[in-house]
Amino acid sequence: MLAKTLSQQEAQVRDVQLGQLSECKVLTEDEVVELASKCKELLQQETNVTHVRAPVVVVGDTHGQFHDLMEIFKIAGNAPDTNYLFLGDYVDRGYYSVETVCMVIALKVRYPSRIVMIRGNHESRQITQVYGFYEECLRKYGSAKVWQVLTDLFDYLPLAAVIENQLFCPHAGLSPSMDTLDQINQIHRFEEVPHEGPMCDLLWSDPDDRMGWGISPRGAGYTYGQDISEHFNHVNGLKFIIRAHQLVSEGFLWQHEGAVVTVFSAPNYCYRCGNKAAIVDIDENMNHKIIQFDHAPPKGAGITEVKRSAPDYFL
Repeated sequence: MLAKTLSQQEAQVRDVQLGQLSECKVLTEDEVVELASKCKELLQQETNVTHVRAPVVVVGDTHGQFHDLMEIFKIAGNAPDTNYLFLGDYVDRGYYSVETVCMVIALKVRYPSRIVMIRGNHESRQITQVYGFYEECLRKYGSAKVWQVLTDLFDYLPLAAVIENQLFCPHAGLSPSMDTLDQINQIHRFEEVPHEGPMCDLLWSDPDDRMGWGISPRGAGYTYGQDISEHFNHVNGLKFIIRAHQLVSEGFLWQHEGAVVTVFSAPNYCYRCGNKAAIVDIDENMNHKIIQFDHAPPKGAGITEVKRSAPDYFL
């Protein structure tokens, strides 16, 4: 069982850290190391498909857009009054990956039973060296230590969640080698995301209009059709799948005649895509409501343009 309560002293330390992070100020290197260690203890107790109770708010990709993460808390409420399930991709692309991922980790450590976080395809050593997180850690800390500690922690993140045994929530999708949640729970997850295989598929695959399995244009994972989604839901007694991973212009997109919904929570992605974002609010009776929101620019001056050095893979 997860530790439900913190000592008063530790709770005070965590509250100070959360206060600092909420002002978009980074923690010290030592604080990040200690926080990651505590978070690792919690995560290694969780199964690959971690169980989540309703009510809960489901959040898709946030990609280092810290001020938009804070906007989500304004809209849906702060922990512990609101429970959250984060579907991964906390880092890369945006300018505040360190603050964003540390905020979610700090919330997880402060309120272990209220916050669930799973792994996205960007929670990987290889991807973060290309799309910004590694460089951001070097710039903000002067060494790669924080990047190393946090990418080590990413190896412990669960691969998916299931809400009240009714809604399956992976970062991205399904795998041709996995039919059931039990099979997903058998995967050895405590490692870097492999280039292929079921763990990779859960973090990379996309729903598609074509039936069956297809080759993914991303170069990892697969595309999966309505027949695949419906079969998986039927076999596992699920209502539908909530996943993130893809930019969608309205922030959410229903596919496969209601078998899958994509939710993307980084509005105006990369500060230039002009998309809306969304979160899914699930009440205690398992009714769901999709809430859309727009980009929240940082207080003060407009965003400074940063020279793009990373290639665009699929936005």
